[in-house]
Amino acid sequence: MSLSARFSCLSDHDPEALSVAQARAFIGSQLTPIRIPERLPLRSALGRVLASDVIAPCNVPAHDNSAMDGYALRHAELSETAGTRLRVAGTALAGRAFAGEIAAGECVRIMTGALLPAGCDVVVIQEVVAVDGDGIIVPPGQRRGQNIRLAGEDLAAGRPALAAGRLIRPAELGLIASLGCGEISVYRRLRVAFFSTGDELCSSGTPLGDGQVYDSNRYTLFGMLTRLGCEVLDLGVVGDQPEWLATTFRQAAAAADVVITSGGVSVGEADFVRTLMAQLGEVLFWKIAMKPGRPLAFGRIGGAWLFGLPGNPVAVMVAFQQFVRDALYLLMGADPLPVVPLLPAVCTVALKKAPGRSEYQRGVLSDGCVRPTGAQGSGILRSMSDANCFIVLEHDRGDVAAGDSVAVQLFDGLV
Repeated sequence: MSLSARFSCLSDHDPEALSVAQARAFIGSQLTPIRIPERLPLRSALGRVLASDVIAPCNVPAHDNSAMDGYALRHAELSETAGTRLRVAGTALAGRAFAGEIAAGECVRIMTGALLPAGCDVVVIQEVVAVDGDGIIVPPGQRRGQNIRLAGEDLAAGRPALAAGRLIRPAELGLIASLGCGEISVYRRLRVAFFSTGDELCSSGTPLGDGQVYDSNRYTLFGMLTRLGCEVLDLGVVGDQPEWLATTFRQAAAAADVVITSGGVSVGEADFVRTLMAQLGEVLFWKIAMKPGRPLAFGRIGGAWLFGLPGNPVAVMVAFQQFVRDALYLLMGADPLPVVPLLPAVCTVALKKAPGRSEYQRGVLSDGCVRPTGAQGSGILRSMSDANCFIVLEHDRGDVAAGDSVAVQLFDGLV
């Protein structure tokens, strides 16, 4: 079944006023992960997606050890009502175990990470004991097993440590390294080609002609795609010539898994671009009930998925973050998708908002309060640079009064 037919079969989907949630759901329902594995050295795997489960070859920790600096001893020798004097028989250091055996009435000075001496089942922190010559006095109230890390309590040998589909972040790198794994299987990078359209655009480093502006969209797209770990192919600026655009679309679709364009998808703007997309592949054009970023194209050209984004710089970034980001993670095979949570904040100023569309205002969040960055036009890229979050105003919400609670979406990990 064609994309158009699948879309038309869905109830409550009006392409003239599609909600953000509806567009996200339909896009996600069409995509299938591209799962082509390759093996990489561990340090080269940051930002990639695991292609197979990581099975722990050993226990982590490998042995019972101390979680604190203190004294290792037998709980059965402690009095429940008074202090207990024990002689210090020696010291256990991390990487250098206590070599002897402790006799009745003895304990071992132990450092964090040191192997627990045989027979010991409690570690008493050094701050609560009283030193008494060659021994210590342990106060009552100690619990058996306290301050001890048991072998395998973090990761157990033979059990899955990480499941296939997990995005590898710094914590995952460290976890895998703790198992002694030098290389792992990951899915290959997603290949994404992108270009901007329009005779008015000029690349950086060249003089501006009359009526021209410098193209910023390819740079923001490059940054967002690179931070997602994609293999990127920048095809530059393509003028409003059908033959040039057709050649670029074919080149992009042949080289990449995903093609992203900016500009030329609005109604009445460069109509031949829309026509050309439809001729070369199967593309749906939507008006999304959102601000900024109303026009959006989604479909396929050749073997590649296509996202046609608006031309205004802020609209490009908003549309990418609200639609393209999750789609790329899905295609990468990430499971679960890395979610950027919505957090509550108090809006310090009044905001105008018309019900019936979602709005993504650029804001500055600090100490639980948020304010907009100023002018919110979709061409004002400074509003993104000055911001650290989106103020997310829901589809059905109206005006916001100063002091009202709003949802915010942090840029960190998103942009």
